[in-house]
Amino acid sequence: MSTDYVVWIAALVIFVIAEAATAQLVTIWFAIGAAAAIVARVFGAKVGVQIAVFTVVSIVALLLTRPLAKKMTSQKAQALNADRNIGKSAVVIEKIDGVEGTGRVKLDGMEWAAKSDSGDVIEKDAVVTVKSIEGVKLIVEQTQQKPDLPVNN
Repeated sequence: MSTDYVVWIAALVIFVIAEAATAQLVTIWFAIGAAAAIVARVFGAKVGVQIAVFTVVSIVALLLTRPLAKKMTSQKAQALNADRNIGKSAVVIEKIDGVEGTGRVKLDGMEWAAKSDSGDVIEKDAVVTVKSIEGVKLIVEQTQQKPDLPVNN
């Protein structure tokens, strides 16, 4: 077996192993290119032609399949049940202070960790509106309106 067969077979094996070891499509296009170079070698192509076949086939495979692969592997954000709390009012049950790292609110009878969206200190018993959620913390803004639901259950 000549050296160029060994090189292309080794490249194919390495690319396939690398692809299997990753969670995303990373080297599959180069594995296809290496397989094409092996086919070119079988038909008697010189090393320069084999390299050209590898390069062209890899690029074409990448250009043709990458958009489809990216679409299939992209993960869409899953809506959480907690998202239904955005826009609702809550009552501060522990002073919200970003410097001290404190802050809890009561919303629909449940206590949540909270922080101010502006970084302002919000005193206990103030009414706030939920602006967003980061992990398990509600990001809130102080309001002057009354809660839309009884929150002191």
